[in-house]
Order: sequence, then C-alpha cells, then structure tokens
Amino acid sequence: MAFEARVIDRSYATVHSALIGEHPTIRKLRALIERVARQDVTVLITGESGVGKEIVAQAIHDSSPRRDNPFVPVNCAALPHDLLESEMFGHQRGAFTGAATNRAGLFMSAGGGTIFLDEISEMPLGLQVKLLRVLEDGMVRPVGSDRGLRVDVRVIAATNADLNAMIARNAFREDLFYRLQVVPIVIPPLRERRSDIPLLVDHFLAQARVRHPGARPLRVSDEAMVHLWSYDWPGNVRELENLVERMIILCESDTIEVSLLPPNIANQSRTADEIPEKLDERGIDLNKLVKSIEGRLINQALRQTGGNKQAAARLLGLKRTTFAAKLRRCGVISPSDAD
Repeated sequence: MAFEARVIDRSYATVHSALIGEHPTIRKLRALIERVARQDVTVLITGESGVGKEIVAQAIHDSSPRRDNPFVPVNCAALPHDLLESEMFGHQRGAFTGAATNRAGLFMSAGGGTIFLDEISEMPLGLQVKLLRVLEDGMVRPVGSDRGLRVDVRVIAATNADLNAMIARNAFREDLFYRLQVVPIVIPPLRERRSDIPLLVDHFLAQARVRHPGARPLRVSDEAMVHLWSYDWPGNVRELENLVERMIILCESDTIEVSLLPPNIANQSRTADEIPEKLDERGIDLNKLVKSIEGRLINQALRQTGGNKQAAARLLGLKRTTFAAKLRRCGVISPSDAD
C-alpha cells in the first residue's frame, strides 16, 4: 500500500467554499487565517466533522509564502498503524519485509511546503513521540536509518476529538498537544452560524452550474429555505453541499421545493405545530416543544426580513433586546453580533 504526496491545485472558489459567510465567527476566521498564513508556525484546527478543516488548512497554505510548494494531506486514521511511520518518515532498503528500495516519506515529499495531519488523534502514541521530535529539531529519521534528515515543512494538524480528554486518559501526549497548538483555530459548526446557510446554498448552486454547463438556474423556495435554516446539520457544510447536489439532480423545475428535501429535514418542524388536543399518559416535553416553535419562528422571521434583526423582532412583537437574547440562546448569531 502506497500513499504518495500530492500537490493539490484548487481554485480560489473551492478553497473559499468552507469560508463563505458573513457571520461574525466566519469573518474573524478569515482574518485569523490571513494573519496565521504569514507566520511559519504550527497550527491545530479543531471542529466537528464536515466543517471544512482541510479546506481551512489549504487556505492557510495558499495564503502563505509556501504556496508554490506542495500541500500534502495525510489522514492518520486511514493509514494502517504498522505502515504509518514508514509512510510519514520514509524507510531504508531492507528495513522490513518488502522494503526493496529506499523510499522518501510524506514529510520529505512536502519539502518546502505544508503537511496537513488530519485526524491527529488517531496517531499511535509511539509515533506521537517521533512527530514531537520532528517538530522540535526539524529532522526526520527514516525507518531502518541511523541518521536523521533535515526537512523544511510547515505542520498543520486537525481533529474533531477532544484532545484534552484524551490527554486525561493518557491517549494523547500533552507535550505534543502544546507543541501543535502554537496557534489554535476552532471552526464553528454550521448550526451556530445559520444566517450563512442561504449564502452557502447559493454558492453550491452556482458551483453546480459551472460543473454542468447549460443546466438551468435553480432557486430554493422560501419555505424550503426555512427548513434548511432550521435543521441542525450534524454533518455541517459537507452535509449541506451533498444535499444541494442531490436536490439539483432530482429537481425537475426551476425551483427546489420542500417536497425534494429528505424527511428528516422536511418533517422536522411539523411536529412543533402539532399540539395535541389531549395529553396522553406519556405526556410531552414542553420545553422542547416551545423551543422548537420559537426557533422556527425566529428563523422564519429572519428569512423573511433578509436577516434584518430589527424588522424580524418587529414581526414577532418583541423588543430588540429580547429578540437579541433569544438569538444568542438558539445560536443563530454570536453574542457580539446580537446588539
């Protein structure tokens, strides 16, 4: 099994796709990437699956002085543990059965560029020690070799795991954690920046038109957009992108309606409206029901007013301060943008 380095050639639009949005957290993230890219330091990116950690790493590389050299992504969870050291650091001929020739590892292949260690939490403890040495002295030692080789590589790591919890149970080295997170970058989940969903949908629709020349322009109906806005998106931006692709394929008109949405999205808010005439022995979760109705109405008001919070508050008969407090609780916007 061989995992070769690859120089990724992405268009600006593709690299930028995970960073589309005008929510304050995304604006701050873009500004942080610009600052970090200029400094040749290690970066630790954290966030849920599907938020775009590799795209952020690529954006850092593309904005850095290393942009003309390789960007080498390595999924630490995809590489078998018994081959991971050889793939990353290389090996000498005869180092193990099947090692017929000398082989440069991915660190050497990324020379002058950036190596992106995705799912760093899956790296075995023994290899974590060797990675720490590389970060400290800039030397890699191929398997079977008695001498190190100097390498000029920027390291960006990422994980969706709680590394502090792993450190507490001795599953991740604390010294490596601090060495990796010289600059920590946290990518927010999509549900915490719902106001960006229409922008992302429009972007993915536009991308589809580029991939399929001659395809008719599509739009999402207001009702369908309210459902998309209200959904929590456990798979984040990746899940939204895949759903848009599916809707494009299935849509037979120029408008994507609620009927094209999967049941878990199309039916999510209907239960909130179905208040039973009589309570049975099981009862209901009143807090959950009220929160669901409130969240749907807030999202719908924001959608109808194009994100104008003052107008949305007026539609709901709320004072602006009360409306801002509800926005903070439901995660539509950040506290700093609520006023």
